[in-house]
Amino acid sequence: MKILIVDDSSFMRKILKDLLTAKGHTLTEAENGAEALQKFASEKPDLILLDIIMPEVNGIEVLKKIGKQAKIVVISAVGQEKMVEEARQLGALDYIVKPFDNDKVLEVITTVLKPQG
Repeated sequence: MKILIVDDSSFMRKILKDLLTAKGHTLTEAENGAEALQKFASEKPDLILLDIIMPEVNGIEVLKKIGKQAKIVVISAVGQEKMVEEARQLGALDYIVKPFDNDKVLEVITTVLKPQG
């Protein structure tokens, strides 16, 4: 599966990249929402892991533009109920709060990518 990791922290992208490459996923990265929108259009990822707080275009704006067209899981340090609810209404399939547990991330990704049938 092709996964787009969107986070302005290169450290966080590396943690997710290491975790997911070990599971055989193909990864691409974006460091802000504007880049994420471009990569979504060109790469057509199976899943987007999306941070909320980023420069240029934030995660909520990305969700407003492509939330219903893509499988998106938000991974953010912002865990307020209002933000979680807004992200879900805009199309996020799940919401993981940083710092996260690696097993929880893998479990959510497996669930989201499981074929519907």
